Amino acid sequence: MSDEQFLPLGGVRVIEFTHMVMGPAAGLVLADMGADVIKLEPAHGDKTRGLPGSGAGYFPAYNRNKRSLCVDLKSAEGKAAVLRLVDAADVVVENFRPGTMDRLGFGYEELKKRNKGLIYCSEKGFLAGPYEERTAMDEVAQMMGGLAYMTGPPGRPLRAGASVIDVLGGMFGALGVVGALLQRKQTGEGQKVIASLFESTVFLVGQHMAQYAVTGEAAAPMPARISAWAIYQVFDTKDDDLVFVGIVSDKQWEILCDAFGLDELAADESLKTNDGRASDKDRLLPIIKQVFASYTKAELMEKLDASGLPFAPITRPDELFDDPHLNAGGGLLPFTVTDGKRKGQETKLPALPLEMDGHRFGLRLPVPRAGEHTREVLAELGYSSDEIENMLEAEVVTAE
Repeated sequence: MSDEQFLPLGGVRVIEFTHMVMGPAAGLVLADMGADVIKLEPAHGDKTRGLPGSGAGYFPAYNRNKRSLCVDLKSAEGKAAVLRLVDAADVVVENFRPGTMDRLGFGYEELKKRNKGLIYCSEKGFLAGPYEERTAMDEVAQMMGGLAYMTGPPGRPLRAGASVIDVLGGMFGALGVVGALLQRKQTGEGQKVIASLFESTVFLVGQHMAQYAVTGEAAAPMPARISAWAIYQVFDTKDDDLVFVGIVSDKQWEILCDAFGLDELAADESLKTNDGRASDKDRLLPIIKQVFASYTKAELMEKLDASGLPFAPITRPDELFDDPHLNAGGGLLPFTVTDGKRKGQETKLPALPLEMDGHRFGLRLPVPRAGEHTREVLAELGYSSDEIENMLEAEVVTAE
């Protein structure tokens, strides 16, 4: 079976009306799994391409394996071209503010009249309810959904260190699309799928809600939490570095004691169970800290790895480019920078974190330049060369 035959969404066409992270993340999942994703950009390109600082990685991270069509959606001719696309599409993905797509003439009710099999995925801030018309973003959802409270120390809510809710909402949207594609095989009809930021956040903190339901006590923020385990934290090493170690079972405790020669602790009956170790944490932890501090980072990790115990170095994102596991297992895909100061730079970006039947999902199309596929897509819709050139001259569309 060839790589192309393997792709589970091969033959599915997706029209993407998106920007920033949430919508493009949904499109990325579908594109990596084989869908032909056509990304609609404004005539002068998606403004996400030019974001500075922490936003500089948004476009390259979530737009590979897509084709770019730059078009003026407010022009009659541009709208007509996009409607041609939609008429032959399987899926539309959008993540604009509530009401925007309706105003542009591309709302679900309008499009399903033209294409009854269309699956319309809206990536929104909220599902149905009193908040559904509010404008939201990742940080808003993290703050009001309890994640920022759990991440920061008491009294200092802190958003997570990546756009986790945007990406999770995109993943749920893609999951809904796949489910709708399966249902369409039975019914012949499409449907509207909505994924949201707020409810995605609440789903993540559901474990803390369940903790309250079970214990009657509200969960403390992670920096102040009462851990279920005595050894479950970052430890200092001899060479002034850091390693996380987690011992979460009685068997792991036995292995730890054997590996590090902790015979006295191993013989202590009060420490043989997790509950015993957790209740005696104040006595136990200083001993373990002293033991680990006698090893360098490399020595400690080598010993823990050989013992099969859970551990982790504290890694910066920029250090992951050279990670041997990611590079050996197809976890990083080639990427050429398309915008900004490092335009043309060859590097790598993370692949979809999924394997099916021994296959990883790879790179079929590089991150597109703005309007790179405008002529190609219009030609596929039946426009002649002269018609395309006239549209370009009138700035109905633009091409790279």
